[in-house]
Amino acid sequence: MTAASFSPLCIAPIHIYRGWSILSQAGEAIAQLGRHPLLVVSPQRYQQLEQEWQAIARSHDLTFSVGTFHGECSESTLAQLRQEAQGSDLIIGIGGGKALDTAKLLGYQLHLPVVTIPTSAATCAAWTALSNIYTEAGAFAYDVALQRCPDLLLLDYALIQTAPKRTLLAGIGDALAKWYEASVSSGHRQETLIVGAVQQARILRDILWQQSAEALANVGSSAWENVVDASVLMAGMIGGLGGAQCRTVAAHAVHNGLTQLPQSKRTLHGEKVAYGILVQLRLEEIVQGSQLATSARHQLCQFYEQVGLPLTLEDLGFQEASLAQLQHAATVACAPHSDIHYLPFPVTPDLVLEAMVSTVVGYSAKVLDGSAR
Repeated sequence: MTAASFSPLCIAPIHIYRGWSILSQAGEAIAQLGRHPLLVVSPQRYQQLEQEWQAIARSHDLTFSVGTFHGECSESTLAQLRQEAQGSDLIIGIGGGKALDTAKLLGYQLHLPVVTIPTSAATCAAWTALSNIYTEAGAFAYDVALQRCPDLLLLDYALIQTAPKRTLLAGIGDALAKWYEASVSSGHRQETLIVGAVQQARILRDILWQQSAEALANVGSSAWENVVDASVLMAGMIGGLGGAQCRTVAAHAVHNGLTQLPQSKRTLHGEKVAYGILVQLRLEEIVQGSQLATSARHQLCQFYEQVGLPLTLEDLGFQEASLAQLQHAATVACAPHSDIHYLPFPVTPDLVLEAMVSTVVGYSAKVLDGSAR
């Protein structure tokens, strides 16, 4: 048996609680994992939740501390938190993807259990056994595969509901990529779990197509709950079930490239990934002449118009980016170990740049329910 075949398959968190206003009821589940947690949370978010956490601590005899986290899952942040975690027996991440990635990796490094509490539905980071590392400036650096998913995931709809609607839209974009990337990297595979993951990605896409507009229009509705579950839970499950073989491809590689530019700070992870799906389909058209990719891209453009996802660099706020900056982003996207090379054909930075500037070529915008730009 090879080392690769013996590596663990990290499918899901050990326990998952989801529902309305469950955070205040979760003290016992948290206390079973540790009595001295370190909270990885931004100062602003902690201020919003301070009274609730104080009440949880009092009722369950918890002594917690708040770590230093200011928005980036970076090497320097992790080094600071490792010092602050001395004496802690549990790591709790509260926030968006970067806070949760930081908490997961910190727990992995210190061999401590981890609780993830997402405050938006913008990513599936609360679920996965993976952390993305960024520079202090917010540029993607590398990712770290972890040996386990979180011990406890608390998905509180009441907390998610307080997040800006834009975060759910970003989560929709990020989750959509599961199908477009997994079908390319793993659609030909015959291993049972990978086949299952790819098919789940297709079902996830269909749920998002069918319910996203209603979810965005009616926050708190059953459709909204379904889309939150799809973006946070089901998207994470697909990555866990498919494992390392069910990889991201060009959409996330384009995201990684764009994070190198200063304009990226104004955009969310899922917004860049959603745009990256269009770039991936455009690459399939340019290199393979794929009419199926053309049809899929036009279909996605229509969906993006309906819900408000970005179709172009201008939609993302990169209209002031120079050609040299965009070339650099394309070069990073094509780095030697980039997942973009899971495409079934070779790509170059020039091809990626061509695709980046032509994501709506041949598409005629249609007015959909009065929401088209």
